[in-house]
Amino acid sequence: MKYVYGTTNLKRYQFPTHRNDLVMDRSEAVNSEVFVVILEPGQAPPLHQHDDTEQIFYILEGEGTLLTGEERVRHPVGPGDVVRIPASTWHSIEASGEGTLCYLAVDCFVTPRPANEQTWDDHVKVLCQQQGWDYESVVT
Repeated sequence: MKYVYGTTNLKRYQFPTHRNDLVMDRSEAVNSEVFVVILEPGQAPPLHQHDDTEQIFYILEGEGTLLTGEERVRHPVGPGDVVRIPASTWHSIEASGEGTLCYLAVDCFVTPRPANEQTWDDHVKVLCQQQGWDYESVVT
């Protein structure tokens, strides 16, 4: 059983809208996964929701704007802030400052993981298919 996860030499996923560095795969835990998200100025993932997870973000560096709900309510975020996204909540976060926005993301599953998404790679394949992104160019 692994108890400590380093944050160097991580598997990188370079999406068109942001970067994720995988720290702890969902397959290594019962109800969670952990990754670092990096957004360059102006970058933001599409507005989306997760029906199976609650998300916690700890902002490490940079300035950003969290958008919540289909009406896109704006919430400023910065270093030291903790963000909670309840399951099934529409959300996105944008790097709104001049520098990189970086945060630790912890997904906490509230329902069993989908049968076809037992690993982070499985989830990324589904995400790429939904967004029209090429999986092979995302994984580095």
